[in-house]
Amino acid sequence: MRKLYHFIFLATAGICTTTLHAQQTNPHQSVINAIWQEGTTDKSLEERAHQFLDVIGPRLIGTREMERAHFFVKNSYLSFGIDARNEQWGTWRSWQRGISHIDMLYPRRINLEGTQMAWSPSTGNKALKAKVIALPDLSDSASYDQWMRKEAKGKLVMISQPQLSGRPDDSWQANVSAERYDSFKNAQRVLTSNWQNRIKKTGFTSRTLPVQLEAAGAAGIIANTWSGGWGVTRVFSARTKKIPSVELGLEDYNLLYRYLTYGTVPELQITTESSFGEDVPTYNTIAEMKGTEHPDQYVVLSAHLDSWDAGTGATDNGTGVLTMMEAMRILKKVYPNPKRTILVGHWGGEEQGLNGSASFVKDHPELQDKISLVLNQDNGTARIAEINTQGFLNAYACFDKWLNYIPETFKKELAMKYPGAPDNGGSDNVSFVSSGIPAFYLSAKNWHYRDYTWHTQRDTYDKIVFEDIRHNAMLVAMLVYMACEEPEMMSRQQIVMPLDMKTGTPKKWPSPKEPTRTGP
Repeated sequence: MRKLYHFIFLATAGICTTTLHAQQTNPHQSVINAIWQEGTTDKSLEERAHQFLDVIGPRLIGTREMERAHFFVKNSYLSFGIDARNEQWGTWRSWQRGISHIDMLYPRRINLEGTQMAWSPSTGNKALKAKVIALPDLSDSASYDQWMRKEAKGKLVMISQPQLSGRPDDSWQANVSAERYDSFKNAQRVLTSNWQNRIKKTGFTSRTLPVQLEAAGAAGIIANTWSGGWGVTRVFSARTKKIPSVELGLEDYNLLYRYLTYGTVPELQITTESSFGEDVPTYNTIAEMKGTEHPDQYVVLSAHLDSWDAGTGATDNGTGVLTMMEAMRILKKVYPNPKRTILVGHWGGEEQGLNGSASFVKDHPELQDKISLVLNQDNGTARIAEINTQGFLNAYACFDKWLNYIPETFKKELAMKYPGAPDNGGSDNVSFVSSGIPAFYLSAKNWHYRDYTWHTQRDTYDKIVFEDIRHNAMLVAMLVYMACEEPEMMSRQQIVMPLDMKTGTPKKWPSPKEPTRTGP
């Protein structure tokens, strides 16, 4: 069947051509070998990662660390001999994280594991001392309104559900019978459903409830966003403007909840040091190697630069940035005069809605028809395991041809999803796909990304597997090189979208979204 598809599509203009002898002859062998040699012998990657992640730290938009990261990446490219610049696309209110300290004073004195959420207000010149209450289960929004006015004032309010167990699901599966595991999971689903219903009955959502509690005079918000892994918490943004919002680790959050359940009211002392400032510029860092034969045609590398800030954003998306930087460094050494222009974008504000990449696409209409393809990486340290061709019907012809030339070590664990379907959200490739530009998500193996590092306080340097980063950088460099050598740009022909099973009408290709250029 695959041969039949090749026969059909090779007659179409703008598609990568191939030969019957691709496996026997490799016109790209010398450059492929040079990429391998450079990628395996250079030893600067670990120190670059240290400077980027440990020294600069997390890269929340609007912070000093984010600005330092933009200039670090820009200057690194300049040191490689690659032109680079920071392009402003908006402004963001500046905020600076300081120390978070959360202690239980009663019924015993201990330090609690936790931190303030991003953009949380400070507790001011002295620590906040207050008693803890949990969101009760009441009948309707009127009952909650009355409770807030009477009970929430001056209290620290717990707004997240407790968990039945701090053990990950795989720990349960490995140590109990199938029947006991099913019973546990069912109880967990009931607990979650009941808590969601509790939030719904307030008349608000988990996002708007903290705002109402603040208006009612609550002293602060306590939450837990458990990832499902041992001791791991996801930390996002505060919704409050004047009172502190903190995330506690699961173990300590459940501890407080148990005290309340059995009739003891804990008292906490919270210190959150943070400061807001004026609006500051937000950037995309752009670097490019100018093409020699087709300078107005582009092959684009993509990896967002920003992160959440409870950890240091090592696997989201430090590893993506490091991969693309290393691919560019290698290409500059072994392929300094590409036929097409190679451009890399490190976007700001991805975590708030793909804002940097969406702004780039909107601000550069002159590139709309000149980008051959985009390769985007954004999900952790592991080796790239799948490329979904996003509904671009003829992309397979290019990738099939290029993979014939790539050493077996790079493709033995790589799956191609043809023709795939366009993503509607998730990462920066969508900013390009929604404008009809072939943009592919280089999906890595899981390696506990979702339950241990994604948006958590554990997303740090020690989670990086540098052998995999080197592997990915060399694979990207090889694909970019061959895309630059291709006689024609990649075809933009799209699949006919499948029917929506609910409506019976064809699904729609994603459309461009207006970026948010100011915040928070």
